[in-house]
Amino acid sequence: MTGLESQSKGVLTPPKKGVIICLVNQKGGTGKTTSAVNIGAGLARLGQKVLLIDLDPQANLSYHLGIKSGEIKASVAEVLEGRARPEAAVIERAGLDVIPSTLALAETEARIFDLPGRERLLSEPLARIKSRYSYILIDCPPNLGVLTLNALVGSDKVFIPIEVQALPLQGLRAIDGVIGLVRERLNPELRIAGIIATRYDGRKILNREVLDTIREHFGHLVFKTVIRDTVRLAEAPGYGLDIFSYAPRSYGAEDYLSLCKEILASF
Repeated sequence: MTGLESQSKGVLTPPKKGVIICLVNQKGGTGKTTSAVNIGAGLARLGQKVLLIDLDPQANLSYHLGIKSGEIKASVAEVLEGRARPEAAVIERAGLDVIPSTLALAETEARIFDLPGRERLLSEPLARIKSRYSYILIDCPPNLGVLTLNALVGSDKVFIPIEVQALPLQGLRAIDGVIGLVRERLNPELRIAGIIATRYDGRKILNREVLDTIREHFGHLVFKTVIRDTVRLAEAPGYGLDIFSYAPRSYGAEDYLSLCKEILASF
């Protein structure tokens, strides 16, 4: 298919400069928000300055990090509508900067749907703050609508988390088609930088077969690190914590730290 392209103390990498990555999948339950939170937390632990943007009206990333409504002075909805500067929306959480979401984003999505230039509403705020961060990670909603389009237009790279519980090739082709259109018409620099295999259980034949199929079709685009299926990753949001803070010796922490090192080595 064309287009698809330590926790150990003292293990730090010199900060990168201004890489914007959106995490996209039109299917829910793929580990997209979990990956956004824990990649961000892992990169921060490895010496990177990270901003997370919750671009999902369900606000799962904000919930995952324990952000309460009373803490939010401005959200990504106000940023998109030009009613707040991105700096005013930032909340600090566990070594990360976060621009949170609220249910109001659903109303914003409806209001901007017919606006001229609606696909570029996030680009200008991102351009204004890009140089302040090593990485900006955008958690997109589980669809390919106008919010995800804004993320794709404003990003440099795309990560696609996919669960290896079921064959995801058709969904990947749909995502690739949309990214191809965005690259052709709106953002020629956009590239898929990695496919993240999540919820992997090597004891299951189906999981092994699906992972093999993904690697066969997409080759180097699939990160070598796979995220194993572990209850600790599912528990962490309930405590408002990333996996490193909640269960630092778990498979989830081990896998996401390995993935972050792979990301740093890749670009």
